[in-house]
Order: sequence, then C-alpha cells, then structure tokens
Amino acid sequence: MSPVVETDVLIVGSGPAGASAALALSTYGVPNIVVTRYASLADTPRAHITNQRTMEVLRDLGVEQDVIARATPQHLMGNTTFCTSLAGEELGRVRSWGNDPLVQAAHELASPTRMCDMPQHLMEPVLVDAAVARGSNLRFQTEYLSHTQDADGVTVTVRDRLRGDSYEIRAKYLIGADGGRSKVAEDAGLPMGGQMGVAGSINIVFEADLAKYTAHRPSTLYWVLAPGATVGGIGAGLVRCVRPWDEWMIVWGYDVTAGAPDLTTEYAESVVRRLVGDDDIPVTIKSSSAWTVNEMYAETYSNGRVLCAGDATHRHPPSNGLGSNTSIQDSYNLAWKLKLVLDGTAAPKLLDSYTAERAPVGKQVVTRANQSIGETAPIFESLGGLSPQTPEQLWANIAARKEATEAAEKQRARLREAIAFKVYEFNAHGVDLNQRYASDAVVPDGTPAETFARDPELHHQPTSRPGARIPHAWITSGTRTVSTLDTVGKGRFTLLTGIGGEGWIRAAAAQDIEIATVVVGPGQEYEDPYGDWARLSEISDAGALLVRPDGFVAFRHPNAAPDAGTLLTDALRRILGHA
Repeated sequence: MSPVVETDVLIVGSGPAGASAALALSTYGVPNIVVTRYASLADTPRAHITNQRTMEVLRDLGVEQDVIARATPQHLMGNTTFCTSLAGEELGRVRSWGNDPLVQAAHELASPTRMCDMPQHLMEPVLVDAAVARGSNLRFQTEYLSHTQDADGVTVTVRDRLRGDSYEIRAKYLIGADGGRSKVAEDAGLPMGGQMGVAGSINIVFEADLAKYTAHRPSTLYWVLAPGATVGGIGAGLVRCVRPWDEWMIVWGYDVTAGAPDLTTEYAESVVRRLVGDDDIPVTIKSSSAWTVNEMYAETYSNGRVLCAGDATHRHPPSNGLGSNTSIQDSYNLAWKLKLVLDGTAAPKLLDSYTAERAPVGKQVVTRANQSIGETAPIFESLGGLSPQTPEQLWANIAARKEATEAAEKQRARLREAIAFKVYEFNAHGVDLNQRYASDAVVPDGTPAETFARDPELHHQPTSRPGARIPHAWITSGTRTVSTLDTVGKGRFTLLTGIGGEGWIRAAAAQDIEIATVVVGPGQEYEDPYGDWARLSEISDAGALLVRPDGFVAFRHPNAAPDAGTLLTDALRRILGHA
C-alpha cells in the first residue's frame, strides 16, 4: 500500500454538496482533498433550480457572477405549463419561480440575488474550478472503500480505479457527500427515517428545436397530462428545458414493482414523441437513465469525525427544486464550523450544531418534495384522469371542458383551482428562505416565539431573531449601494450596530476571535437612506446583532448595555462550544 496521504478534511463526492464544501473550505484556508469514483463531473443536467438562498451563498463565496453567466435567467423560467403535449392542448399555466408580479416583488424585497436555472453539469465545474483554484486537491476515479476513526482523526481507504491499487488518506474530518446511495453514511451508521424506492422515474436527455412550442411561453417545466403519466414517477410527464430552446430532459414514470423498462434509443424516442406531440421534429437522444423516487432523511448528520451532507442525508424527488439548494446550504453551514474547530477557535462541540440545524431542514425538504407529487393528482382528477379508462375517454374528458354546460363550467373551475394550488411547488418562497436554526450555536434572546403572518411555506418573513438569516436591506457606503448581506459572511463573525452602539464595538474588538464591525447611521461608514434597515433590524440604533459566518443571527440585544463586553463574551463562549 502506498504511503498515507494527509489532509485536514477529506470530501467524498464532487456533486453540489462536495464541491461547495471544498469551495467554502478552500476559501477559508482549510486544506482539503476531494475524491470521486467517477472519471468526470456530472455529464447530465440533474438538479437545476437555484434559489435565492443558494445564490446568496454563492455570492458570499465569490462565484455568483460565474453562475449567472451560464444559467438560464429567472424571466425565462416561469410559465409552468400544463398540457396534453407540447404541440397539443394547453390546460393552464402557473406563474412560477418568482415570476408572478406579487411574488417577484417579494423576491426583490427579500434578497440582493435572483434565482436562476443552473443545470448541475454546468454548476459543478463552476464550484470545482473555483475550489481547485483556491487550494482544493481533486482526485477523479478514486473510490471510497472504508474508514476508521479514532480520537485524532479518520483513516480512509480509497482505491485508484485507474491503477487498481488502494491507499490511505488520513484526515482530521471526513465529509460524506457521496449521494443518495452514500457508502460513507452507511459505514458511519447514520440512522435514517422514511423509505427508498417509493416510485420509479426515467430521465431522457435529448436535443430538439422546440422553440415554436415553447418560446412564446418560456418556462423551465412543461407538464404533460397524458395516458400513463400517473404511473410511478413524479405525478405527470415532464418536459424540462435544459437550455432554451434546444436542449431538454424528459422525466417519465414507470411501475417500480415491475422494474425499469429497457432503455433503448427507440424506447426513449417514443416517450419523447409522446410528450412533444410532433413526430416530424428531428430528435437526438443523448442519454437515458432510471431512478427511484425516495422519501428518506437522516436523523443525525454525523458520527464522531464523520459528517455527511447533501443527498447522503436527504433523499427526495426533484419537486420544488430543493435538492442541490439544500446540499449547497448544508456544506455552507458546516464549512465555517470546521474551520473554527480546526484552527482551535471553537471546541469540537460546535459541530453538534450541524445536525441540530440542518436535519430539520432536510426532513422538511423531503416531506415538501414528496407532498408536491401528491398535489399533482387533483389536476388529473378534475379531468377524470385517475379512474381506469381508455386514452380516448381521457381525451373526451379534456374536450368536455370546452362545452357551454354547467358541468363543464364546474370542471373548468376545478382545473383552474388544481393548477393554481401547484404554487406550493413552484413558488414556495418561504420554504427557500424561512429557515430557523435552534442549537447551541444560537443564543435565544428571550422574546416570545415567532408567529407567521402568512403561510410560512409560501411567504418569506424577514426577522433578525437569533437563528434566522439576517434580513436583506439596501444600505449605502459612500457612493456604493450594498446589501446588508454583503456586510457579513466572508468566513468571519460580524457585529452590526448603530449610533450609540460604541460599547458593542469595543466589546467586539476585545474578543479573541475576529469580528468585523458594521455601524449603520447618519455620518457612519454605512447609512440607511431608505430607512429599511431601521425597520428590519428589530433593534434600536444602539442595539447589536452578532451574525455568524453563514449569515445567520447568533445573538441579539435590543439596546445599548453597560455590560456589553460580558454579554458578548458569554454569547461567543456558548456559540463556540466553550460554555
């Protein structure tokens, strides 16, 4: 066996979770190695919806503009269409992904970023290239075999798939980001809830010029209600735009109890033709693969020095577009904690907050994604498409909605209501941004429990409560206009205060850990010309917010305090695991 390779953090997997973990760690100066059993990064689109919170993460890590340059922009994502085929009848649309005028306003108020459609085969190179440029070591065709851990680190055995030999990598911590069949999570014995393989789906990637059916109603997703579409899968046939308007992916279900069909080119093309509805358009099949719809989540994300992230810990269908978003956010939550533990600033106890904070998010995502599948059924039901019947009967039911009868009017109303209810899948702004953390890395301020004025899955509610992401507001510094989110992050804690908060500034400067300070007010480094921050900060000018490196509020005090130094010291001791 070759000599042992050493590093601070070994990451197994180069997908969104592994790549973003490497990027964050290298940005923070933490030595790391990424191994992947594959010979390349993702070669199919896979995950694609990239929400505002993920764009905020990528903004802080310095790659937001690289993603924007390659992604399909938000305004081309949002006419989610329900039809009998792309060339067939349209049944209705949902303004999606922030493109409803009211939701668009909410997006602009919530964040300095815009969501986009960034397919995984384009996202991974952005993350990995930046990670390697900043110091990550990447090894393709290197397969994780096993690990053992002790009080000082983890010894991982890997196999070089080119040479065929095995060697050991000694790391202080191991991150398992090896996907939905994670061997790292299995070897670590992470307890799981839910079940795998609840339904079957097929991905078919193809090229075809479909502009005449799609450019006038630009969208990421076109849902096809056709005979057989309710079998397995994600609730209907799906034509997904990869790149407007000639790169596509179809998702089609199969009966998981009978096993996946033979994925020949002829079979794939027959499905494409069925959902496109035009037999004359040239089609080139690029690839096809079968997968299963899962409903499984880890109850704990770590075992000792082994921590898992991404699909290794939450396995669910692509509904709501939450997969890669949650994966990237897992790694962003974990990376700063590892950095502070490794440099001795924080105690290893800080890492316990990773499970406490991210496991509830993972469970919510799995539940929401699977629930969204079930919420497609009422659309079929409104058309009588769930009962056993011939294709001809379904087409007759669809045609009947055009009639000038009381029954047809009721049918039209049911169809509109069923389609509109899909807002819970396509405009769940609260699911994206209303994450609230409760752990020892957050110091409660004793205020009453938060209540939501509107549906917390649909609507974002900003707050500066400890455990919430810092609210976005546009403030100015000289001639620059910046978001409050731009003043935090960058791998360090930040204390925000205003005029009269000098005691908090002195307290921050006296700490053993680096704390950036931001003073907002007339004549200060930052000013609040619109008055938005004064409202959203929920503290007085002399109060203070201590914000963690991931942009979440860790400590809040509403006013000036004569014992600011003691309060801040005690809060940091708890947050960093020294209390």
